[in-house]
Amino acid sequence: MKPHTLAALVLLATAPAAKAGETVAKIATVAPDGTPWAEQLRAYKNKVEKGSEGRIKVKPYLGGALGDENVTASETKRGAIQIWGGSTGALATMVPELALFELPYLFRSEKEADYVIDEVLFEDMKKVLAARGFTVLFWAENGYRSFGTAFGPVKTPEAMKGKKMRSQESEVHIEMYRALGASPVPIAVTEVLSSLQTKVVDGFDNTPLFTFAASWHQGIKHYSLTEAIYQPGIVVANKAWFDSLSPEDQKLLSADAKQEAATGRAGVRELAPLLIENFKNAGIAVHTLTPEDKAAFAKLTEPGHDKWIQGKGKSAAPMLKRAKAALAEYRKRNP
Repeated sequence: MKPHTLAALVLLATAPAAKAGETVAKIATVAPDGTPWAEQLRAYKNKVEKGSEGRIKVKPYLGGALGDENVTASETKRGAIQIWGGSTGALATMVPELALFELPYLFRSEKEADYVIDEVLFEDMKKVLAARGFTVLFWAENGYRSFGTAFGPVKTPEAMKGKKMRSQESEVHIEMYRALGASPVPIAVTEVLSSLQTKVVDGFDNTPLFTFAASWHQGIKHYSLTEAIYQPGIVVANKAWFDSLSPEDQKLLSADAKQEAATGRAGVRELAPLLIENFKNAGIAVHTLTPEDKAAFAKLTEPGHDKWIQGKGKSAAPMLKRAKAALAEYRKRNP
């Protein structure tokens, strides 16, 4: 039996039974309890259940309880899970166009990312996701990913040469590591800490928030603020399931997408300075990079944009062109 088939059987066997006239919506996420993601999903659950007067029962499964991001995203597309919340990097394994947002050094700031996601490409990505079986409920955030390492600081690309680095199963992430001379090792979120502790990998890239939430900080000695990839989060529903609901319930589940996105982003961003201090308190050295330091990484990784467009990202070529043009104009208005 294939692993994803077994996972589906487990999900079906453990799914709560819906009563007559009641809809049960399972939400799968690898975000651990105690994170802004978990708080937002609980608030969303309360809003939906109250607004539907109990017709819709929302069941969040945190911390990868239903499997890692790739497994649960696949099960959401199949319909075994109704709602999924996670990184665009994971969902890009099924919706390659989403990897556009994670091209190294595409965005210079969070405001630039917000602008492109909310104003420039929102409708395009909504259509792309619908064609792949997903309905966008709202965008969220993982944030800027930097390098956590056991071997030393990463302030120059040369520091990465020959190192085994945990990578998401995304061509954009894998290509970034190759461009820096490292060896990418795709590993599920739930297996990263043990892989660090047994030296299967020498490090990883992720946000300060997720690094602590998943306890990956226990396997590193250095955290270098390279901020190569900005990673959005997204909450989507199985489209066939969503389309089967009444217009009233669809509106309720969709909520106020812009407000939900703003809430999620604010929750993550407010914690950033605190988490940097947490690294220091945990005995982990934090290394800040200058714009010149980052430019050296960008010079090596930005050619990957064209490589991606010529490969798995071919269908996103017009969107990337429009995004880069919009960013150029945005930078003129906001120097």
